[in-house]
Amino acid sequence: MDRFLKIFNLKNMNKRERYAIIGATGVIFVFIVARLIIYPFFSRTEHLRRSLQVKSAMLTEMRQLQSQYLTINQKAKLSLARFQQRPKGFTLFSFLDRLAGETGIKDRISYMKPSRKAEKNSPYKISRVEMKLEAITLEQLTRYLYGVETSANMVEIKKIAISKKDKKQGLINAILQVQTVEI
Repeated sequence: MDRFLKIFNLKNMNKRERYAIIGATGVIFVFIVARLIIYPFFSRTEHLRRSLQVKSAMLTEMRQLQSQYLTINQKAKLSLARFQQRPKGFTLFSFLDRLAGETGIKDRISYMKPSRKAEKNSPYKISRVEMKLEAITLEQLTRYLYGVETSANMVEIKKIAISKKDKKQGLINAILQVQTVEI
């Protein structure tokens, strides 16, 4: 303590000034200890806590993505199996024409316009047929749509437009856009 007093020449100061210098030195010492030892410890703890939360959220997201991937992979395998079950030489146009004959609306087809579109960077092609059915009943249309949608050939109705033909007889016109994927 004497050495400390000599350095700062505290002997020449009154008691009040000495206490103020010693108090300020103590505050500075406590600040340095807090800044160099205590703060880094708590900062590290907080950093680890935040890191744990972020990694926990990442794990949850990864599990969700894994679940989605497995679902998509399973659907892809099912789709491939359904593709392989299609009859050899399957065409959407002939399928729709045959189904129209089976449901009794083949004579009501006004037109059928087939088209194909190759997907970029893919071996698959989208095959579409736009067709117009004239003067059919709602029941006939429903049977035809049911036959298209429940087919094992992976055919879907992309668009449909229905308009009334004859209000008295309950006849309608329908324009359908049907599509499927081809390998």
